[in-house]
Amino acid sequence: MRQIKRVAVLGAGVMGATIGAHLANAGLEVELLDVVPREITEEEAAKGLSLESPQVRNRIAQAGRDGLLKMKPAPLYLKEYSEQIRAGNFEDHMQRLKECDWVIEVVVEHMPIKKSLLEKVVPNLAPGAIVSTNTSGLSVNEMAEVLPPEVRKNFLVTHFFNPPRYMRLLEIIPCRETDPLIVSGLADFISKRLGKGIVYAKDTPNFIANRIGVYAMYNGMQHMVDMGLSVEEVDVVGGTATARPKSAVFRTADLVGIDTLAYVGNNSYELLTEDDERDTFKVPEFLTQMVAAGHLGNKSGQGFYLKKKGPQGRQILYFDYRDGEYRPATRPKFPSVEAARQQDDPAKRLKMVVEGSDRGAEFAWRSLRDTLIYAVKRIPEIADDVVNIDNAMKWGFNWELGPFEMLDALGVEAFVKRAEGDGVLVPEALKKVDSFYKFEQGKKYYFDLIDGDYRALEPVEGEVCLQIIKKAGKVVEKSANCSIIDLGDGVFGFEFHSKMNAITGDILAMTHKAIKRAEEEGQGLVIGNQGANFSVGANLMMMAVAMAEGAFEDIDMAVRAFQKATMAIKYSRVPVVAAPFNMTLGGGCEFSLHADAINAHAETYMGLVEIGVGLLPAGGGTKEMCLRAVQLAGQYDTDVSPFIFKNFQNIGMAKVSMSAAELKGLGFMGEGDSITPNLARLIPDAKKKVLSLATNYRPGKPLQAIPVPGRSVSASIKSQLWNMMQGGFATEYEAKMGGVIADAICGGDVPAGTLVSEQYLLNLEREGFLKLCGNKKTAERIQHMLKKGKPLRN
Repeated sequence: MRQIKRVAVLGAGVMGATIGAHLANAGLEVELLDVVPREITEEEAAKGLSLESPQVRNRIAQAGRDGLLKMKPAPLYLKEYSEQIRAGNFEDHMQRLKECDWVIEVVVEHMPIKKSLLEKVVPNLAPGAIVSTNTSGLSVNEMAEVLPPEVRKNFLVTHFFNPPRYMRLLEIIPCRETDPLIVSGLADFISKRLGKGIVYAKDTPNFIANRIGVYAMYNGMQHMVDMGLSVEEVDVVGGTATARPKSAVFRTADLVGIDTLAYVGNNSYELLTEDDERDTFKVPEFLTQMVAAGHLGNKSGQGFYLKKKGPQGRQILYFDYRDGEYRPATRPKFPSVEAARQQDDPAKRLKMVVEGSDRGAEFAWRSLRDTLIYAVKRIPEIADDVVNIDNAMKWGFNWELGPFEMLDALGVEAFVKRAEGDGVLVPEALKKVDSFYKFEQGKKYYFDLIDGDYRALEPVEGEVCLQIIKKAGKVVEKSANCSIIDLGDGVFGFEFHSKMNAITGDILAMTHKAIKRAEEEGQGLVIGNQGANFSVGANLMMMAVAMAEGAFEDIDMAVRAFQKATMAIKYSRVPVVAAPFNMTLGGGCEFSLHADAINAHAETYMGLVEIGVGLLPAGGGTKEMCLRAVQLAGQYDTDVSPFIFKNFQNIGMAKVSMSAAELKGLGFMGEGDSITPNLARLIPDAKKKVLSLATNYRPGKPLQAIPVPGRSVSASIKSQLWNMMQGGFATEYEAKMGGVIADAICGGDVPAGTLVSEQYLLNLEREGFLKLCGNKKTAERIQHMLKKGKPLRN
C-alpha cells in the first residue's frame, strides 16, 4: 500500500471537519473540501465580494476549519495543527485529489448524494489512491456500483465515531472487490497513526456498534414504559452500575442528539426487514414529539434533561415522557445499585445489580437479557466473531464490558436458565457455551459461535494486553494495589491496580522492590498500567484522618516515603520510563516527572493539582518545577524568573494538559520524551524506549549545587499575589497558599544563586506541605470534598 502523507476530506460539516482535525493531529496534510455556497452573506456583500470570490466559494470549508478552534471538547491536540488543513471547494479544487493518498467522503447520509460525489471523485484520483466513505450504515456495495473496477479494489468504509479524536472505535467494511491488502494496510495505518481500535464489520445496516447500541437504547425505552420507570431511574441503572458509560441511556441520547437517535431508529426499521426484532426500532411517540418540539438534546439546550437557573442556583430537570413535562431531578436510588458502587470490578458490579431484588435490578435484567440475546443472534450477520462485537461496544459506546464479556460475568448457564424462566426464546447456540472467553497455558481463547469451538485470540504485533501477560504467570511480585510484571527482554513492568490507581503506601514500598528487581535481574523498568487512568494521585483519605487527629508526624513520614520513592525512580541504576495516559494527576504526575523518560498516550491529562485541596506537590513535584526552571535558565544563560513564574502557575493554577502534545509547553515533557497514539501500543513503546536507553545508560546522582532563584523571586510572586488579593481575584487564604508554594519553588529565604541540594528542596516542599496541612481552611476544604462524596486525591 502507498504511503499516506496527504488526505482529502470531502465534507466540512462537524464530522468531516473533526476527522480532518484528527488527521492533522497525526501529522498529515489535509485538504478539506465542501460545496460552493449558492448565495453571499450580508457581511460578504458589504466587503464587495461576489459568488466568484475565493473567500465566498471556500466559505463552507473554511468555516468548518475555523470552527475547530472553538469546539469543546477540542478536536485538535494543539490549535496550531489547524495550519495543516487547507480549505477548498468541490468545483475549483477537485484536482487537489491527485496529490492525495487517501480520500474520505463525509457528506450527508443520503445514498444518491454520496454516489454522485463519488462519480466526480474518480477522474481526479491519483493512481492507487485509497477511497473510503464515512457512512454510519449505508451499503458499501451499493456505493461501489458507481466506481470503476480499479477504484473498487481500493474502496471501503472507514466509519469514525463522534468525536473522532476521543472515540477509539473505527469500523472497517470492505466492498466485495476490495483488495485484502488495502484493508489490512489501511487498518494498520489507522491503528498506529490515528490510535484507533479497529473492528471489522459486514455490509449490513448500521454495522456493529450502532446496530447493538441503538437496539439497547430502544429496548431500554420499551422496558422503562412497561415498568413505569422514569428517565432518571433508568439512567441510575443503565450507567456504570451495569458496566456501561456514566452517560447511561438518556444522557447518551442527549449527547448524540434526539433527532439523530430518531433518524437511526427509523432508518433501522426501514432497512432491517429480515430482523426478527425489527419492531424494537419503532420510534416511540414521545421521541417523535420531542423532535417536533425541538427538544434535541445538548445541541438545543434541552432533551431528556434540562438545566436551568432557579432561586437556589442551577437546577436539573428530567423529561417525563408520560405528559411531556419537565420535572425536578430527584436522584433516585436502588439498593442493588448502591451496593454495587463499592465494587471496582465491572463484572462483579454488573452481577450484583442484576441479582438484586428491587425494580432497578429488574430493569437491568430485562434490558440486558434482551440486548445480550440480540447480540448472540447477530452472528454471523453483522460480524464473524464475538471479539469484534465486544470491542465495538467497548470502543464505540464506552461499555466497560462487551455483550459476550457480560454473559461470562453473569454466567452463561445461569443466564440461559433465568431467561428461559421468563419465557424468552434463547438461541440454541447459546446453550452450548460454557463461557465465551477462557485462558489456557498463557493464551486467551474466544468461543466461535459459527463452528462451535474455541479459537486462540492472536495478539496484534506491537500491542500488548497486561491481563494476558499476567495470566501467563509473568507476575513476579504483587500486593493488593500493585504488581511487578516480567515484560520480557529484561524489562519489568510496575503496574498500579488500586482504586482509581491512587498511589497507596504499598505502592510506595513496592516501587523500591520493582527498581531493585530491574537493577539486579534486568535492563530497565516501565511504570504503566491498563486501567481507566494512569493515576489520580495519592489518596488523601488517610491524610484527612491524620489532619483531623493532628497526627502531623504521621503525615511527615508519609510525605518522606513518597519523596524517597520518586527519588529512587530518578536515580535508579537502570532506565525507568513512565507510560502515562488519561488522568495523570498529582502523585501520578510526580512519578512521571522523575522517570528517565516519558512515553505518554496522546490523551494524557497531566497536572500538579494539589492546590485543589489546599496543598502543594510534595512528592518531588515542586522540587522538579524549581529544578527544571533553573536548568532552562542555565541552558539559555538568562534570568530564571520567567521560567519560575511559569512553573509556579502550573502548580498555583493546577494546570492540566488537555493532550500529551501540551505537556512540552507545560514543562512536563522534554525533547527525549514521546507520544503514542494507540493505547494498546503504549506499554510496548515504553518498553522499546527502556531498551534504547539501556544500551548506553549512565545513572545519575542527586544534585548538590542547584543555584536557586531565592527570596527576591519569591517576593516578586508574593507581590503579584497581593495585588490579585487587593483586586478581588484571590482570597487571603489563596494568597497564603501561593506564598508557601513560592517559597518552596524558589528555594526558600536565601539570596539568589545560593547553591542547594535536591534534598534541601525536598525538605522545603515537605515543610510547606505540613504548614498547609495545619491550616484550618485546608482541613475544611478536604472535609467539604468528603461530604460531597468526591474522591480525595492530589
